[in-house]
Amino acid sequence: MKHRSIRPHLGRAARLSSLAMALVLGLTACGPTGSPAGSPSPSQPGTFPQASQTTPATSPATSQPPAGSSTAANISGPFEGEAKQLNGAGATFPAVLYTKWFEEYSKLAGVKVNYQPIGSGGGIKSISDQTVDFGASDSPMTDDQLKQTKGGEILHIPTALGAVVPTYNIPGVSKQVKFTPETLVGIYLGDIKKWNDSRLVADNQDVNLPNKDIVVVHRSDGSGTSFIWTDYLSNVSPKWKSSVGAATSVDWPVGLGGKGNAGVAGEVAQNPNSIGYVELIYALQNKLAVGQVKNKAGVFLDPTLESVTAAAAGLGDTIAPDLRASIVNAPGEKSWPISSLTWLLVYKNMTDKSKAVTLTRLAWWAIHDGQKYNADLGYAPLPDGVVKKAEDKIKSVTANRQPAFPGR
Repeated sequence: MKHRSIRPHLGRAARLSSLAMALVLGLTACGPTGSPAGSPSPSQPGTFPQASQTTPATSPATSQPPAGSSTAANISGPFEGEAKQLNGAGATFPAVLYTKWFEEYSKLAGVKVNYQPIGSGGGIKSISDQTVDFGASDSPMTDDQLKQTKGGEILHIPTALGAVVPTYNIPGVSKQVKFTPETLVGIYLGDIKKWNDSRLVADNQDVNLPNKDIVVVHRSDGSGTSFIWTDYLSNVSPKWKSSVGAATSVDWPVGLGGKGNAGVAGEVAQNPNSIGYVELIYALQNKLAVGQVKNKAGVFLDPTLESVTAAAAGLGDTIAPDLRASIVNAPGEKSWPISSLTWLLVYKNMTDKSKAVTLTRLAWWAIHDGQKYNADLGYAPLPDGVVKKAEDKIKSVTANRQPAFPGR
């Protein structure tokens, strides 16, 4: 199979996969992995807004990290009185990136960050229950979830942009398979049951699709990756939105469940003629077959950092004040349609001053100096305008109602 646009990343990702997978396998879960209390029901998707991106006039290049561009604040070493350990849990989507970040930050500031990639649903529940110092999610918390937190207001701090991709296992098919919004919805609703369905064949005239039943695979755990996937399906299909909806965990009409990216990929590998969805970096690391998807402009695309960056064009100007946003099915010929932000979840008012100082310094470093690691690990850096707004969120964190961020 030819994947010209993602092949250059494979060698680099393979070099990183051993470290990343070792961390994921070595960590122990610190809380339930299911969808948290307050998750929207399948027919009630989250209430955060769809961002109004501007259509790029030209093909965008991956933005340069905006480290320190808008402020004199710089995290250059340890800080007296800060805590030397933080505990976090949540999304698997950015786990590879967070692994690298926390290693580098430990070298810089002498702070150990224990991060458990248990899924966005688990991250939301853990921070809501105050069993961790911070959560992480690819799904913005809903209004109902935000009302049910034990520690007051929670802030969403964007950290990176990424993509979710369809992956498949069709024996005898070597050419890349193309999918439209309609065929992906049809497959996951169970309306398209065979690989040689006329709707799939119409978009794949040069592919010998077999007369075989499609085996559908989805996540079984509360997952931000599932949220991104179902958010996209809800955006392109009124039928999906009304009957299934968008959430970290939904009542799937059809299919087999697998826990985590590894579980989905494993089910796809073990079941001939199957289809699933995983994060782009996981597909790159494991050299999975990845399909093209037709975007809002009618262009079939491969997932790349450039196409994810294009999906966020203008986001700094249009994102909601609370920084919750959806960028699926974005306009523009170069936009990958299943793209998303990912967030750290932080209490606005923390009771432990030493941890508040440590967490705000870590978050500041992540949205500035940490961005230089994004591209090599398969994530797009944040747009400058989003970084500026994330700075304001970090500065608003308090410890016992006093500003927590020391400014350096």
